[in-house]
This record gives sequence, C-alpha cells and structure tokens, in this order.
Amino acid sequence: MSAPWKDVMLEDVVQGPLAARIYHGEGDDKTPPLVLYLHGGAFLDTAAAINRPVAASLAAAGAIVIAADYSSPSQNVFPQVLECAFGLLSCLHSRRAQIGGKKSLLFVAGEEAGGNLAAGVALKARDQMPGALDGQILISPLLDPFMGTKSFGRAEESGMRERWTEGWNRYLGFLGGVCHPYAAPRYCSRLSGLAPALLLTAEDDPLRDESMEYGGLLKKAGVSVHQQVLPAGTGWPTIYGGQSSDQPIWQEEVCQSFKGFVQEMRAQPVCKFRL
Repeated sequence: MSAPWKDVMLEDVVQGPLAARIYHGEGDDKTPPLVLYLHGGAFLDTAAAINRPVAASLAAAGAIVIAADYSSPSQNVFPQVLECAFGLLSCLHSRRAQIGGKKSLLFVAGEEAGGNLAAGVALKARDQMPGALDGQILISPLLDPFMGTKSFGRAEESGMRERWTEGWNRYLGFLGGVCHPYAAPRYCSRLSGLAPALLLTAEDDPLRDESMEYGGLLKKAGVSVHQQVLPAGTGWPTIYGGQSSDQPIWQEEVCQSFKGFVQEMRAQPVCKFRL
C-alpha cells in the first residue's frame, strides 16, 4: 500500500525548522482529516524521513498525514521529544485551514514508541489546547516502562526485548521521567477529558496487553474508545520492526479501521474535550 508524498520543511515549529514527509490521500474530500504521525523505533530511531508504511496506510484512508522528523532535534529523550511532538501538533492546529480545510479533523497517531508519544501529546493537548485535538490513534503503543505484562513474553521471539529495554532507558534517562504522566501514560491517574481513541493491536503482539489495559483505563475515565485486536498471522510485529514469519498483511486493516474511526468522529455532535 502506497500514497503520494512530498518532502517539506516545517518552518513555524517552536523547536525550529523540521523535515517532514507529507502523504496525501486520494479522493475529492474538501476537508480531509489531518494526521500528525509519530513513527516508532523504540526511542532509538533518529533517522531522517523515510518511507513509513503506517503513515501510508492512514493516508490511503483519505487523510493528509504529516510524518515529521521529531527524533533528530530531540534525540528521543523525555521531555524534549514530547515537547517537539507537541510543537508539531500546535503548528498543524494553527495551519489546519491551509493544509486541509477549516473543518478538517485533527488527529495524532503513532505506533510503538510513537504510540507512547501520541498518547502523551493527547494528554498535553487536553491540558494546554483543549478542544484542538479530535482523536488519537494508538497502534501497539509502548506504554509500560516496567515491561511486566503477560503478552510481553513474546518480545523475545519478535527480537524486541533488548531493543525496548535500551529504548526505555534512553527515553527516560536520569530525569525520573517514569513518574511523569506524559512519559508513561499507562500510569497517568487523570485520563478524563481526552480526545477519543482508536487502539489497534494483534493477538501475537507483545504489546497487546498494555494496549488493551490502556484502552480499559480510558473507558473507565469516560473517554470514547474504539479497540480492535487483529488475529495472529498478519505479520503484525513488523509494524514496528519486529520479526515475524508471517507475511505482513496488516496495512489494509489499519486503513479500514482508521477510515471507520474518522466516519464515526464526523458523525458525532460538535464537542470540545475539556476537563
């Protein structure tokens, strides 16, 4: 699955000009949804913009997807990386009408480490830009720095255990970030007022349990949540660079799930998500 794209520089970001790849969904929608996409990489990937299959899948649903290089300037260390991602969201919010349309829905999305950042950005948006964010798409978000869930036992076979351990150490550093709700949303005690969430995972995903648990916590806090667990055999671990003997066939599922989520958000009455 592919989508047309172009490379640009985002000039009006607080952290300075940032390289970005913009994927344009096809169709005649005059107000296409805008998606800030935060790539995975276990908090270790600092590569510049490259092909991002998750971003392409979201764009195939008709969205304009902005995949920005948040890693290089922040070195994937909290809180700098969270501030960079939030700065990108603020930029898209202020330029919503120029990039899409005045009525374009604004989403933040990410897989694995990017899913953690997307969840953190959604929390910060609730606190500092209430009503600006229309939804969050969390695809196998990496949420539990203690890595203690039952499904995490699959991390070894997917080849991700050491990488995730190293990544959490890099992300949290020596700043005590594990105690901050924006750094580890799984342990945030105040989840009410967040934008609706779409959570995607799979039965053979090491991150399945923390994804499902976070969805449950959001529901308990009164947040609208749409959860989908794909069956094993879709090559799901490859979504974040993990090993799988199965052919990756998850892109169409991501595309269709996001498309349905957008349709539901558009059908909802206008609502501002406030505390």
